[in-house]
Amino acid sequence: MIDPTLIEQQNDTRRAALQSDYDALAAQLDRRGIDIEALTARAEDFGVAVPSWGTGTGGTRFARFPGEGEPRDIFDKLDDCGVIHHLTGATPKVSLHIPWDKADPALLREKAAQLGLGFDAMNSNTFQDQPDQHLSYKFGSLSHADAATRAQAVEHNLECIEIGQKIGSRALTVWIGDGSNFPGQTSLSKQFDRYLASMQDIYAGLPEDWRIFSEHKMYEPAFYSTVVQDWGTSLMIAQELGPKAQCLVDLGHHAPNTNIEMIVARLIRAGKLGGFHFNDSKYGDDDLDAGTIEPYRLFLVFNELVELENTSGLDLAHMIDQSHNVTDPIESLMISAMEIERAFIQASLVDRGALADYQAANDALMASATLRQAFRTDVEPILAMARLRKNAAVDPVATYRASGYRVKVAETRPKVSGGSGGIV
Repeated sequence: MIDPTLIEQQNDTRRAALQSDYDALAAQLDRRGIDIEALTARAEDFGVAVPSWGTGTGGTRFARFPGEGEPRDIFDKLDDCGVIHHLTGATPKVSLHIPWDKADPALLREKAAQLGLGFDAMNSNTFQDQPDQHLSYKFGSLSHADAATRAQAVEHNLECIEIGQKIGSRALTVWIGDGSNFPGQTSLSKQFDRYLASMQDIYAGLPEDWRIFSEHKMYEPAFYSTVVQDWGTSLMIAQELGPKAQCLVDLGHHAPNTNIEMIVARLIRAGKLGGFHFNDSKYGDDDLDAGTIEPYRLFLVFNELVELENTSGLDLAHMIDQSHNVTDPIESLMISAMEIERAFIQASLVDRGALADYQAANDALMASATLRQAFRTDVEPILAMARLRKNAAVDPVATYRASGYRVKVAETRPKVSGGSGGIV
C-alpha cells in the first residue's frame, strides 16, 4: 500500500536527527536511572486496534461531509487500516462492525493476512435499522418491550460471534442505544431486566475462549434515560453474567469531570476491566482524536494501567473509537495511535518507588510532581526509534502525505455525496 522504498527514503532524511535526539534523551534518562532501551522495547511491543468504521468520514446529527477516496466496503477499509499499521507499526488489529463489515470470512482472513493484520473484538449493531431487518429498534433492541424484537437483537449478536470465530476474533463488544426520551415512557427496572435476560442469552452463546464487553454511555440517542448509562451499571452486568463478561471503558462516554482513572482502578480490582475505546472530547462524546483535549488524563489512565499491569488475569483490549469529521481519517488514526502509545511510555517512566514513598508519607506535592515529571518528558525519540526499528515511518503523517495514497485511492473509489446526518 505504501512503497517501502519511500518509507526508507523518508526515514533516511530523519535518521541522523533522530539518533541525536535519542542519544540525548538516553543520557537524560540514565541520570534518572532509567534504561531507554527497555522503554523502546515496550514501545515496539505496544499495539492498539483501529476501528474499521473509523477509516470513513463521520458526521453529526446535522450533516456529513465525505472526504476524497472514501472506502467503499470492508476491503477498502482494511487497505486503509493496513496503511496505518505499515506507517506506525502500532495498530496490528482491526475491530469490525456488523453488519457494516459483513463479508465472506475466508476473504476477510485472506485480505487481513496480505496486509499483516489480525482482528480484534467484534461489534454488533442494534442501534440502527438495516434494510433487510424485519422488526425496528426505534424503541429499543435488547431491552425492547416486544419479545420478538429482543430475540432478533440477540440473534444478531450471536451472528457476530459466529463471524468472529471464523476470522480469529475472541471478543464481542455490545453497545446499545436503548433508553427513553420521556419520563414514564418505560419501566426503568423492567427495561433493565429485559436487557439482562437478552445478554444472558448472548453470553450462553460465547465460545469458551471468548469474552463479552458491556459498553456504557451516559446519554444519546436516548435523552431521558439510558439502559447502560455508567460504569456501575456496566459492572453490575458483568458481575451478573459471569466470568467471561467484562466492562469496556470509552473515554468519551462520561459526565464532565468524571475521574476515569479511578474507574479503571476499581474495575481492575473487581477483575472486570476488559478494555478501552480511546478518543477525546470537549463536551459529551467521543468525536476527537485521542490526546487532543486532555492528554494528561490519558496519561493518568495509563498510569493506573502500568501500576497494575501485573495484576493476575488482566488482559486488556485496546481500541481507538473516533469519528473524523474534518480530517483525513487515516491521519487522525495514526496520530491517535501514537498519542496512546506516548501515554503508555510516559506512564512507564514514573518512578514507582519514589511515588510509593511519597504516598506513604502523605506528601501530596511531591507525589504529584513525580507524575508530572514523567508526563513532561518528551518521549518522541523513543516512539520514533521504535517505529524505525519496526521498518515503519519515523514521521508517519509526513510519509503518508508524500506517498499520495489518498489521491491514488480517490481515482478508483467513487466520490460519495454528503448532506445527510449520521455518525457514519
